[in-house]
Amino acid sequence: MADKHVKITERPSLYDKLEQMDTLDIVTSINNEDKKVADAVAKVIPQVTKLVDSIAERFLDGGRLFYIGAGTSGRLGILDASEIPPTFGLPHDRVIGLIAGGDGAIRKAVEFAEDDTHQAWKDLNEYNINANDVLVGIAASGTTPYVLGGIRDAKANGILTAGITNNPGSPLAVESDIAMEIVVGPEFLTGSTRMKSGTSQKMVLNMISTALMIRIGRVKGNKMVNMQLSNNKLVNRGTRYLMEELGLDYEEAERTLKKYGSVRRAIEAMK
Repeated sequence: MADKHVKITERPSLYDKLEQMDTLDIVTSINNEDKKVADAVAKVIPQVTKLVDSIAERFLDGGRLFYIGAGTSGRLGILDASEIPPTFGLPHDRVIGLIAGGDGAIRKAVEFAEDDTHQAWKDLNEYNINANDVLVGIAASGTTPYVLGGIRDAKANGILTAGITNNPGSPLAVESDIAMEIVVGPEFLTGSTRMKSGTSQKMVLNMISTALMIRIGRVKGNKMVNMQLSNNKLVNRGTRYLMEELGLDYEEAERTLKKYGSVRRAIEAMK
């Protein structure tokens, strides 16, 4: 039985005879396609806004944010989750990314892992997911069984769900409480959703996590005041933040930062 929704991600590229293009034509054409992505993302801002506000409400009560996906989509969710602790100073167990096939699939594809409709729920239960959490499924096609199964099981257990997909009217969009359908059009390389589709997903994930962290108070002004001081670059950045905020010279700002362990704690102690 054929799918009823429109699989734009599988439509033929607007370009053909790619092997006959010179390199300049190839990269220029890719860039021209990429220019369409931001406009497509802009159309889902209302849904992103609703999702962020819903997550923030639960987050402040101890809830968590989960991402699930397969292949590129799964890797992008893990990437976004992994940036939260160093950038915003939260524990690793507040934003969690899961990929079909487990952590080994981050580097190497695991055959048929995405076809198991029950595995996502098993993976999520390893973290005791509950109704105070939010689950975001990511799938360019909107049909990935691993993601769909996880969304369905989460909804059945009273968990708020959202879907990020690149096909309008897909099963993921229909099943999710909040659907973000980012229609970027056919890929430059037919069906290669690591390209525009993946780029659009990364942009939306950036919006979700960054807006969430701002809403829950992990940013001051426009500064990452809760970042982990895990390397010299970040110590230098934090020192410069304190110089600007407190009017200290570099050496005093660095000593103050190291004494209190974070920009936020240093500012609170010194003001």
